[in-house]
Amino acid sequence: MSTRSLPSLAHALSVAPDLDAALVALGESVVEADRTAVLGLLRYDGRRSILRDRLTPTGGKVTTARVDTTIDHLPPAVRAMLANGGQFVDLGDKSAEYARLLGMTAFADGGTLSLRGLLTDGQLSGVLALYEQRRMFGTRTSERVAPSAALFDLAYLRFQEREARDEAVQTLEDVTQRVHGEYLKKLSGLETELGRARGAAHQANAADAERLVHLEREAASGHETARQAARKAASLEHQLTEAVSQLEQAHVELHRRHEALRQKVRTLYLIERALRLDNTATDPRALVDGLLALVGDDMQAQRCSLMLQAPEPEVLYLAAARGLAPNIRAGARIPFGKGVAGIVAVSREPLLVQDAAELQEHPLLRDQYLTTGSFISFPLVYRSELIGVVNLTNRAKRGVFIEEDVERVSLLGLVISIIASRNDLPKRLLVTLREP
Repeated sequence: MSTRSLPSLAHALSVAPDLDAALVALGESVVEADRTAVLGLLRYDGRRSILRDRLTPTGGKVTTARVDTTIDHLPPAVRAMLANGGQFVDLGDKSAEYARLLGMTAFADGGTLSLRGLLTDGQLSGVLALYEQRRMFGTRTSERVAPSAALFDLAYLRFQEREARDEAVQTLEDVTQRVHGEYLKKLSGLETELGRARGAAHQANAADAERLVHLEREAASGHETARQAARKAASLEHQLTEAVSQLEQAHVELHRRHEALRQKVRTLYLIERALRLDNTATDPRALVDGLLALVGDDMQAQRCSLMLQAPEPEVLYLAAARGLAPNIRAGARIPFGKGVAGIVAVSREPLLVQDAAELQEHPLLRDQYLTTGSFISFPLVYRSELIGVVNLTNRAKRGVFIEEDVERVSLLGLVISIIASRNDLPKRLLVTLREP
Protein backbone atom coordinates (compact mmCIF):
# COMPACT_ATOMS: atom_id res chain seq x y z
CA MET A 1 0.00 0.00 0.00
CA SER A 2 1.33 3.41 -0.91
CA THR A 3 1.94 6.15 1.62
CA ARG A 4 -0.64 8.25 -0.22
CA SER A 5 -3.56 6.00 0.91
CA LEU A 6 -2.60 5.78 4.60
CA PRO A 7 -4.49 8.98 5.61
CA SER A 8 -7.70 7.71 3.98
CA LEU A 9 -7.35 4.34 5.76
CA ALA A 10 -6.74 6.10 9.11
CA HIS A 11 -9.93 8.14 8.56
CA ALA A 12 -11.97 5.05 7.58
CA LEU A 13 -10.81 3.15 10.70
CA SER A 14 -11.53 6.12 13.00
CA VAL A 15 -15.17 6.40 11.79
CA ALA A 16 -15.84 2.64 11.47
CA PRO A 17 -18.93 1.76 13.60
CA ASP A 18 -17.85 -1.82 14.29
CA LEU A 19 -15.07 -4.37 13.78
CA ASP A 20 -16.56 -5.65 10.49
CA ALA A 21 -16.43 -2.16 8.94
CA ALA A 22 -12.81 -1.72 10.08
CA LEU A 23 -11.88 -5.14 8.64
CA VAL A 24 -13.55 -4.23 5.31
CA ALA A 25 -11.48 -0.99 5.18
CA LEU A 26 -8.26 -2.96 5.80
CA GLY A 27 -9.29 -5.52 3.18
CA GLU A 28 -9.73 -2.77 0.57
CA SER A 29 -6.24 -1.50 1.37
CA VAL A 30 -4.81 -5.01 0.91
CA VAL A 31 -6.62 -5.32 -2.45
CA GLU A 32 -4.98 -2.04 -3.56
CA ALA A 33 -1.58 -3.59 -2.82
CA ASP A 34 -2.28 -7.11 -4.16
CA ARG A 35 -5.57 -8.16 -5.77
CA THR A 36 -4.81 -11.89 -5.33
CA ALA A 37 -3.95 -11.73 -1.61
CA VAL A 38 -6.44 -13.18 0.93
CA LEU A 39 -6.96 -11.47 4.32
CA GLY A 40 -8.58 -13.04 7.37
CA LEU A 41 -9.09 -12.24 11.06
CA LEU A 42 -8.93 -15.27 13.38
CA ARG A 43 -10.70 -14.88 16.73
CA TYR A 44 -8.70 -16.47 19.56
CA ASP A 45 -10.14 -18.02 22.77
CA GLY A 46 -7.30 -17.69 25.29
CA ARG A 47 -9.00 -19.86 27.95
CA ARG A 48 -9.14 -22.87 25.62
CA SER A 49 -6.15 -21.91 23.38
CA ILE A 50 -8.37 -22.29 20.32
CA LEU A 51 -8.70 -20.25 17.13
CA ARG A 52 -12.51 -20.22 16.97
CA ASP A 53 -13.55 -18.71 13.64
CA ARG A 54 -12.23 -16.74 10.66
CA LEU A 55 -13.63 -13.37 9.49
CA THR A 56 -12.91 -12.66 5.80
CA PRO A 57 -13.69 -9.28 4.10
CA THR A 58 -15.16 -9.93 0.65
CA GLY A 59 -17.00 -7.50 -1.63
CA GLY A 60 -17.62 -4.87 1.05
CA LYS A 61 -18.91 -7.34 3.67
CA VAL A 62 -17.48 -9.87 6.14
CA THR A 63 -18.10 -13.63 5.97
CA THR A 64 -17.57 -15.89 8.98
CA ALA A 65 -16.35 -19.50 8.91
CA ARG A 66 -15.68 -21.91 11.79
CA VAL A 67 -12.05 -22.93 12.36
CA ASP A 68 -11.95 -24.53 15.83
CA THR A 69 -8.30 -25.49 15.76
CA THR A 70 -5.84 -25.27 18.63
CA ILE A 71 -3.04 -22.77 18.39
CA ASP A 72 -0.63 -25.50 19.55
CA HIS A 73 -0.63 -26.77 15.94
CA LEU A 74 1.52 -23.76 15.04
CA PRO A 75 5.32 -23.95 15.51
CA PRO A 76 6.52 -22.80 18.98
CA ALA A 77 8.61 -19.96 17.50
CA VAL A 78 5.57 -18.65 15.60
CA ARG A 79 3.38 -18.83 18.72
CA ALA A 80 5.97 -16.86 20.70
CA MET A 81 6.11 -14.09 18.07
CA LEU A 82 2.30 -13.95 17.84
CA ALA A 83 2.13 -13.47 21.63
CA ASN A 84 4.34 -10.37 21.27
CA GLY A 85 2.29 -8.92 18.34
CA GLY A 86 3.40 -5.97 16.19
CA GLN A 87 4.79 -7.81 13.13
CA PHE A 88 3.92 -10.43 10.50
CA VAL A 89 5.41 -13.92 10.97
CA ASP A 90 6.24 -15.86 7.79
CA LEU A 91 5.39 -19.62 7.84
CA GLY A 92 7.67 -20.23 4.83
CA ASP A 93 7.50 -23.66 3.14
CA LYS A 94 4.76 -24.78 5.55
CA SER A 95 2.41 -22.01 4.33
CA ALA A 96 0.14 -24.23 2.22
CA GLU A 97 -0.25 -26.78 5.03
CA TYR A 98 -1.20 -24.18 7.64
CA ALA A 99 -3.43 -22.29 5.17
CA ARG A 100 -5.52 -25.45 4.75
CA LEU A 101 -5.55 -25.89 8.55
CA LEU A 102 -7.04 -22.39 8.88
CA GLY A 103 -9.62 -23.05 6.15
CA MET A 104 -7.93 -20.92 3.46
CA THR A 105 -7.73 -22.23 -0.13
CA ALA A 106 -4.10 -22.84 -1.14
CA PHE A 107 -2.70 -21.23 -4.32
CA ALA A 108 -2.00 -23.64 -7.17
CA ASP A 109 1.53 -22.34 -7.74
CA GLY A 110 2.35 -21.92 -4.08
CA GLY A 111 1.87 -19.07 -1.64
CA THR A 112 3.20 -17.49 1.54
CA LEU A 113 1.13 -17.32 4.73
CA SER A 114 1.95 -14.53 7.21
CA LEU A 115 0.38 -14.20 10.68
CA ARG A 116 0.27 -11.14 12.98
CA GLY A 117 -0.83 -11.27 16.63
CA LEU A 118 -3.45 -8.80 17.93
CA LEU A 119 -3.17 -8.05 21.66
CA THR A 120 -5.70 -6.84 24.24
CA ASP A 121 -4.31 -5.85 27.65
CA GLY A 122 -1.04 -7.54 26.69
CA GLN A 123 -2.71 -10.89 25.89
CA LEU A 124 -3.30 -12.49 22.49
CA SER A 125 -6.95 -12.06 21.45
CA GLY A 126 -6.82 -12.41 17.67
CA VAL A 127 -4.59 -13.24 14.69
CA LEU A 128 -4.44 -11.38 11.37
CA ALA A 129 -3.73 -13.83 8.50
CA LEU A 130 -2.45 -12.70 5.07
CA TYR A 131 -2.08 -15.33 2.33
CA GLU A 132 -0.32 -14.12 -0.85
CA GLN A 133 1.05 -15.74 -3.98
CA ARG A 134 4.75 -16.55 -3.92
CA ARG A 135 6.93 -14.07 -5.85
CA MET A 136 10.43 -14.38 -7.18
CA PHE A 137 11.04 -10.63 -7.31
CA GLY A 138 9.69 -7.46 -5.72
CA THR A 139 8.49 -6.50 -2.26
CA ARG A 140 6.15 -8.91 -0.52
CA THR A 141 2.58 -7.85 0.15
CA SER A 142 2.96 -8.39 3.92
CA GLU A 143 5.74 -5.78 3.98
CA ARG A 144 3.76 -3.26 1.92
CA VAL A 145 0.63 -3.50 4.09
CA ALA A 146 2.51 -3.52 7.42
CA PRO A 147 1.72 0.22 8.09
CA SER A 148 -1.97 -0.46 7.31
CA ALA A 149 -1.97 -3.41 9.74
CA ALA A 150 -0.46 -1.16 12.44
CA LEU A 151 -3.35 1.30 11.99
CA PHE A 152 -5.82 -1.62 12.18
CA ASP A 153 -4.22 -2.69 15.51
CA LEU A 154 -5.39 0.62 17.06
CA ALA A 155 -8.95 0.22 15.73
CA TYR A 156 -9.07 -3.44 16.85
CA LEU A 157 -8.01 -2.44 20.40
CA ARG A 158 -10.75 0.22 20.47
CA PHE A 159 -13.45 -2.33 19.54
CA GLN A 160 -12.11 -4.90 22.04
CA GLU A 161 -12.32 -2.30 24.82
CA ARG A 162 -15.87 -1.46 23.82
CA GLU A 163 -16.81 -5.17 23.81
CA ALA A 164 -15.26 -5.66 27.27
CA ARG A 165 -17.16 -2.65 28.62
CA ASP A 166 -20.48 -3.89 27.21
CA GLU A 167 -19.83 -7.36 28.65
CA ALA A 168 -19.08 -5.87 32.09
CA VAL A 169 -22.31 -3.84 32.02
CA GLN A 170 -24.33 -6.90 31.01
CA THR A 171 -22.71 -9.00 33.75
CA LEU A 172 -23.58 -6.40 36.38
CA GLU A 173 -27.18 -6.26 35.20
CA ASP A 174 -27.45 -10.07 35.31
CA VAL A 175 -25.98 -10.24 38.84
CA THR A 176 -28.28 -7.46 40.07
CA GLN A 177 -31.38 -9.12 38.59
CA ARG A 178 -30.43 -12.52 39.97
CA VAL A 179 -29.83 -11.17 43.50
CA HIS A 180 -33.05 -9.17 43.40
CA GLY A 181 -35.03 -12.20 42.13
CA GLU A 182 -33.63 -14.46 44.85
CA TYR A 183 -34.44 -11.83 47.44
CA LEU A 184 -38.05 -11.49 46.27
CA LYS A 185 -38.50 -15.26 46.07
CA LYS A 186 -37.15 -15.89 49.57
CA LEU A 187 -39.04 -12.96 51.07
CA SER A 188 -42.29 -14.10 49.44
CA GLY A 189 -41.83 -17.60 50.85
CA LEU A 190 -41.14 -16.29 54.35
CA GLU A 191 -44.12 -13.95 54.23
CA THR A 192 -46.39 -16.79 53.06
CA GLU A 193 -45.20 -19.05 55.83
CA LEU A 194 -45.51 -16.25 58.37
CA GLY A 195 -49.10 -15.55 57.29
CA ARG A 196 -50.05 -19.17 57.70
CA ALA A 197 -48.50 -19.27 61.14
CA ARG A 198 -50.35 -16.12 62.18
CA GLY A 199 -53.67 -17.57 60.98
CA ALA A 200 -53.17 -20.69 63.06
CA ALA A 201 -51.85 -18.82 66.10
CA HIS A 202 -55.32 -18.26 67.54
CA GLN A 203 -55.84 -22.01 67.88
CA ALA A 204 -52.24 -23.02 68.56
CA ASN A 205 -50.61 -23.63 71.89
CA ALA A 206 -47.50 -22.02 73.33
CA ALA A 207 -45.30 -24.09 70.99
CA ASP A 208 -47.00 -22.52 67.98
CA ALA A 209 -46.40 -19.06 69.38
CA GLU A 210 -42.69 -19.88 69.75
CA ARG A 211 -42.55 -21.02 66.14
CA LEU A 212 -44.20 -17.77 65.09
CA VAL A 213 -41.41 -15.85 66.80
CA HIS A 214 -38.86 -18.06 65.06
CA LEU A 215 -40.43 -17.33 61.67
CA GLU A 216 -40.42 -13.60 62.36
CA ARG A 217 -36.73 -13.82 63.16
CA GLU A 218 -36.10 -15.67 59.89
CA ALA A 219 -38.04 -12.98 58.04
CA ALA A 220 -35.91 -10.29 59.67
CA SER A 221 -32.79 -12.27 58.75
CA GLY A 222 -34.06 -12.47 55.17
CA HIS A 223 -34.50 -8.70 55.06
CA GLU A 224 -30.94 -8.26 56.35
CA THR A 225 -29.58 -10.68 53.75
CA ALA A 226 -31.39 -8.78 51.00
CA ARG A 227 -30.00 -5.48 52.31
CA GLN A 228 -26.45 -6.88 52.24
CA ALA A 229 -27.03 -8.20 48.70
CA ALA A 230 -28.22 -4.75 47.61
CA ARG A 231 -25.12 -3.20 49.19
CA LYS A 232 -22.92 -5.70 47.35
CA ALA A 233 -24.68 -4.89 44.08
CA ALA A 234 -24.09 -1.18 44.68
CA SER A 235 -20.40 -1.88 45.33
CA LEU A 236 -20.16 -3.85 42.08
CA GLU A 237 -21.84 -1.01 40.21
CA HIS A 238 -19.33 1.47 41.68
CA GLN A 239 -16.43 -0.75 40.62
CA LEU A 240 -17.90 -1.04 37.14
CA THR A 241 -18.30 2.75 36.91
CA GLU A 242 -14.62 3.20 37.78
CA ALA A 243 -13.64 0.54 35.24
CA VAL A 244 -15.72 2.26 32.53
CA SER A 245 -14.08 5.57 33.42
CA GLN A 246 -10.63 4.01 33.02
CA LEU A 247 -11.67 2.53 29.66
CA GLU A 248 -12.86 5.95 28.51
CA GLN A 249 -9.54 7.52 29.55
CA ALA A 250 -7.71 4.78 27.67
CA HIS A 251 -9.87 5.52 24.63
CA VAL A 252 -8.99 9.23 24.85
CA GLU A 253 -5.27 8.35 25.01
CA LEU A 254 -5.71 5.97 22.07
CA HIS A 255 -7.40 8.78 20.11
CA ARG A 256 -4.52 11.14 20.96
CA ARG A 257 -1.97 8.61 19.71
CA HIS A 258 -4.06 8.06 16.61
CA GLU A 259 -4.08 11.82 15.89
CA ALA A 260 -0.30 12.00 16.42
CA LEU A 261 0.19 9.09 14.02
CA ARG A 262 -2.13 10.77 11.50
CA GLN A 263 -0.09 13.99 11.69
CA LYS A 264 3.14 12.01 11.15
CA VAL A 265 1.62 10.26 8.15
CA ARG A 266 0.55 13.67 6.77
CA THR A 267 4.08 15.04 7.25
CA LEU A 268 5.61 12.03 5.46
CA TYR A 269 3.13 12.55 2.63
CA LEU A 270 4.15 16.22 2.28
CA ILE A 271 7.87 15.33 2.30
CA GLU A 272 7.21 12.72 -0.39
CA ARG A 273 5.39 15.35 -2.51
CA ALA A 274 8.24 17.83 -2.05
CA LEU A 275 10.82 15.26 -3.14
CA ARG A 276 8.65 14.27 -6.11
CA LEU A 277 8.39 17.95 -7.09
CA ASP A 278 12.19 18.26 -6.85
CA ASN A 279 12.52 15.23 -9.11
CA THR A 280 10.13 16.52 -11.81
CA ALA A 281 10.30 20.36 -11.83
CA THR A 282 13.01 21.86 -14.05
CA ASP A 283 11.86 25.51 -14.03
CA PRO A 284 13.05 27.39 -10.88
CA ARG A 285 9.80 29.39 -10.74
CA ALA A 286 7.64 26.27 -10.88
CA LEU A 287 9.79 24.66 -8.17
CA VAL A 288 9.58 27.57 -5.67
CA ASP A 289 5.85 28.06 -6.36
CA GLY A 290 5.23 24.35 -5.81
CA LEU A 291 7.23 24.21 -2.56
CA LEU A 292 5.45 27.29 -1.18
CA ALA A 293 2.05 25.86 -2.14
CA LEU A 294 2.82 22.62 -0.28
CA VAL A 295 3.55 24.45 2.99
CA GLY A 296 0.77 27.03 2.57
CA ASP A 297 -1.95 24.48 1.77
CA ASP A 298 -0.91 22.16 4.59
CA MET A 299 -0.95 24.99 7.17
CA GLN A 300 -4.13 26.53 5.62
CA ALA A 301 -2.34 29.87 5.20
CA GLN A 302 -4.20 32.20 2.85
CA ARG A 303 -1.14 34.46 2.64
CA CYS A 304 2.39 33.15 2.47
CA SER A 305 5.74 34.09 0.99
CA LEU A 306 9.14 32.53 0.32
CA MET A 307 12.23 34.78 0.50
CA LEU A 308 15.68 33.67 -0.63
CA GLN A 309 19.20 34.98 0.03
CA ALA A 310 20.11 37.75 -2.43
CA PRO A 311 23.62 38.12 -3.92
CA GLU A 312 24.11 41.27 -1.83
CA PRO A 313 25.31 40.65 1.76
CA GLU A 314 22.55 40.37 4.40
CA VAL A 315 19.68 40.96 1.97
CA LEU A 316 16.66 38.78 1.12
CA TYR A 317 14.52 38.94 -2.01
CA LEU A 318 10.91 37.82 -2.54
CA ALA A 319 11.01 34.58 -4.56
CA ALA A 320 7.35 33.45 -4.43
CA ALA A 321 4.17 34.66 -2.75
CA ARG A 322 0.46 34.03 -2.49
CA GLY A 323 -2.21 36.46 -1.26
CA LEU A 324 0.09 39.49 -0.76
CA ALA A 325 -0.76 43.07 -1.76
CA PRO A 326 -0.71 43.70 -5.56
CA ASN A 327 2.09 46.30 -5.29
CA ILE A 328 4.54 43.74 -3.84
CA ARG A 329 6.32 41.99 -6.71
CA ALA A 330 8.76 39.11 -6.97
CA GLY A 331 12.37 40.21 -6.56
CA ALA A 332 11.63 42.89 -3.92
CA ARG A 333 14.57 43.28 -1.49
CA ILE A 334 14.38 43.20 2.30
CA PRO A 335 17.51 43.86 4.41
CA PHE A 336 18.37 41.71 7.42
CA GLY A 337 16.87 43.03 10.64
CA LYS A 338 13.93 44.79 8.94
CA GLY A 339 10.44 43.41 9.40
CA VAL A 340 9.65 39.94 10.68
CA ALA A 341 11.48 38.15 7.83
CA GLY A 342 14.61 40.28 8.42
CA ILE A 343 14.50 39.56 12.17
CA VAL A 344 14.18 35.80 11.57
CA ALA A 345 17.05 35.95 9.03
CA VAL A 346 19.30 37.42 11.73
CA SER A 347 18.21 35.12 14.60
CA ARG A 348 17.82 31.98 12.41
CA GLU A 349 15.12 30.84 14.84
CA PRO A 350 11.40 30.24 14.04
CA LEU A 351 9.07 33.03 15.19
CA LEU A 352 5.48 32.22 16.26
CA VAL A 353 3.09 35.11 17.01
CA GLN A 354 -0.53 34.44 17.90
CA ASP A 355 -1.45 38.14 17.92
CA ALA A 356 0.23 40.69 15.63
CA ALA A 357 -0.17 43.33 18.37
CA GLU A 358 2.65 41.51 20.21
CA LEU A 359 5.12 42.97 17.65
CA GLN A 360 5.95 46.64 17.20
CA GLU A 361 6.51 46.29 13.43
CA HIS A 362 4.14 45.18 10.68
CA PRO A 363 4.76 41.52 9.70
CA LEU A 364 5.25 40.16 6.22
CA LEU A 365 6.47 43.04 4.06
CA ARG A 366 4.31 45.62 5.93
CA ASP A 367 1.14 43.95 4.64
CA GLN A 368 -1.62 46.38 5.62
CA TYR A 369 -4.37 43.95 4.58
CA LEU A 370 -3.62 41.48 7.38
CA THR A 371 -6.90 39.96 8.59
CA THR A 372 -5.65 37.71 11.37
CA GLY A 373 -3.05 38.38 14.00
CA SER A 374 -1.45 34.91 14.03
CA PHE A 375 1.55 34.03 11.85
CA ILE A 376 4.68 31.88 11.63
CA SER A 377 8.01 32.91 10.14
CA PHE A 378 10.77 30.30 9.99
CA PRO A 379 14.29 30.29 8.49
CA LEU A 380 15.62 27.91 5.83
CA VAL A 381 19.07 26.83 6.98
CA TYR A 382 21.23 24.10 5.49
CA ARG A 383 24.72 23.28 6.79
CA SER A 384 24.84 26.51 8.84
CA GLU A 385 24.07 28.59 5.72
CA LEU A 386 20.91 30.73 5.53
CA ILE A 387 18.97 29.84 2.36
CA GLY A 388 15.90 31.99 2.97
CA VAL A 389 12.78 32.61 5.11
CA VAL A 390 9.17 31.35 4.79
CA ASN A 391 6.23 33.40 6.18
CA LEU A 392 2.72 32.04 6.84
CA THR A 393 -0.30 34.11 7.95
CA ASN A 394 -4.10 34.51 7.60
CA ARG A 395 -4.98 30.95 8.57
CA ALA A 396 -8.29 29.79 7.10
CA LYS A 397 -11.42 30.32 9.26
CA ARG A 398 -9.54 32.81 11.44
CA GLY A 399 -7.41 30.03 12.93
CA VAL A 400 -4.44 30.51 15.24
CA PHE A 401 -1.05 28.84 14.77
CA ILE A 402 0.27 26.82 17.76
CA GLU A 403 3.59 25.30 18.89
CA GLU A 404 2.88 21.94 17.17
CA ASP A 405 2.61 23.83 13.85
CA VAL A 406 6.13 25.21 14.38
CA GLU A 407 7.49 21.66 14.78
CA ARG A 408 5.82 20.54 11.53
CA VAL A 409 6.96 23.50 9.41
CA SER A 410 10.48 23.21 10.81
CA LEU A 411 10.76 19.68 9.39
CA LEU A 412 9.29 20.80 6.06
CA GLY A 413 11.64 23.81 6.15
CA LEU A 414 14.65 21.49 6.39
CA VAL A 415 13.46 19.54 3.31
CA ILE A 416 12.87 22.80 1.39
CA SER A 417 16.35 24.02 2.43
CA ILE A 418 17.96 20.87 1.06
CA ILE A 419 16.02 21.10 -2.21
CA ALA A 420 16.77 24.84 -2.62
CA SER A 421 20.47 24.35 -1.87
CA ARG A 422 20.82 21.33 -4.16
CA ASN A 423 19.15 23.18 -7.06
CA ASP A 424 20.99 26.50 -6.35
CA LEU A 425 17.57 28.21 -6.33
CA PRO A 426 18.66 31.61 -4.91
CA LYS A 427 20.91 32.28 -7.95
CA ARG A 428 18.95 30.45 -10.68
CA LEU A 429 15.64 32.11 -9.75
CA LEU A 430 17.16 35.62 -9.84
CA VAL A 431 18.31 34.98 -13.40
CA THR A 432 14.76 33.91 -14.33
CA LEU A 433 13.21 36.98 -12.65
CA ARG A 434 15.52 39.32 -14.61
CA GLU A 435 14.51 37.86 -17.95
CA PRO A 436 11.93 39.97 -19.83
